[in-house]
Amino acid sequence: MKYAMTSKEARAQVNQNGRVVIPASFRRALQIKSGDTVILRLDQDKDEMRITTLRKQLAETQEYLKKHVKPGSSVVDELIAERREAARRELEE
Repeated sequence: MKYAMTSKEARAQVNQNGRVVIPASFRRALQIKSGDTVILRLDQDKDEMRITTLRKQLAETQEYLKKHVKPGSSVVDELIAERREAARRELEE
């Protein structure tokens, strides 16, 4: 694959199978290693596709969720309690 590159932009050719090679400098900058999962996001309004790492998307999601969790509370414990209560109600029916 041929590509022309600046520090934040690269051109790459799509091969006949729809594959594109992410330049090594981009992979290094995003810490993408062989076997990593990447997320492709399509913005049809802008006619753009963005690529991010699963690791980055998870970190952003965790940071977002922190805003909605009370300090000192456990989301896992709350979920388990809710499931146990639902199971108890189901048995009573």
